Amino acid sequence: MLVLLPPSEGKASAEAGAPLDTGALSLPGLTAARETVLTELVELSAADAVKAQEVLGLSEGLKGEVAKNAGLRTAGTRPAGEIYTGVLYDALGLASLDAAARRRAERSLLVFSGLWGAVRIGDRIPSYRCSMGVKLPGLGALGAYWRAPMAEALPEAAGEGLVLDLRSAAYATAWKPKGEVAGRTATVRVLQSKTVAGVEKRSVVSHFNKATKGRLVRDLLTAGLDPAGPAELVAALCELGYAVEAEAPAKAGKAWALDVIVTEL
Repeated sequence: MLVLLPPSEGKASAEAGAPLDTGALSLPGLTAARETVLTELVELSAADAVKAQEVLGLSEGLKGEVAKNAGLRTAGTRPAGEIYTGVLYDALGLASLDAAARRRAERSLLVFSGLWGAVRIGDRIPSYRCSMGVKLPGLGALGAYWRAPMAEALPEAAGEGLVLDLRSAAYATAWKPKGEVAGRTATVRVLQSKTVAGVEKRSVVSHFNKATKGRLVRDLLTAGLDPAGPAELVAALCELGYAVEAEAPAKAGKAWALDVIVTEL
């Protein structure tokens, strides 16, 4: 099973630790593309802080992130699983997984990133600020930039098993499973269900969405479940107590669509 996750906007500090080595990151086929994005981001941030702040879409309160980006090549690093924070990662709780579940997480979790393309949770990276929605002056929109290198690297990473796609829309632009890989891919949407005047109403709520996705992954890892495909994933989630509605693709080469229905966190 390969689980595709979005990163977090907020990130933990990585002041201590060895400096970045892009050649040591997982998915070595992305190394050249990572170096290209990293070089432009560092040079932009060092040369023109005002422009970098605008390009990155940072508020005045976050303008200090520009200086952080300018020093990425010499900054300390930590495992990506410790760098990414926020609602999804709080619910996932990597630090509190037992040893077996942690090993499964290191094998199966892949975090998408505007700067790195995608990294595994054990890859050592510095804290940074660069979302997939950023348009760098020289490279353009990062979602489009990453499509070609991702198309080369991701099918191999997907292996022969289930691809569980929990990415947000911005990060899904960087790689879309195709062909046989798409047929064993399941995308998940979390819907909050409320009853108003006797009528059920469903809506997408960001906090419910992120927390439920984190908890869902944690439950799969903790239970040691490794579904072979989307149909087996539906059965596994139901076994874990989730309310799931699944829509199988109408034709080959398309992903399954799963709705997880929640009423409370």
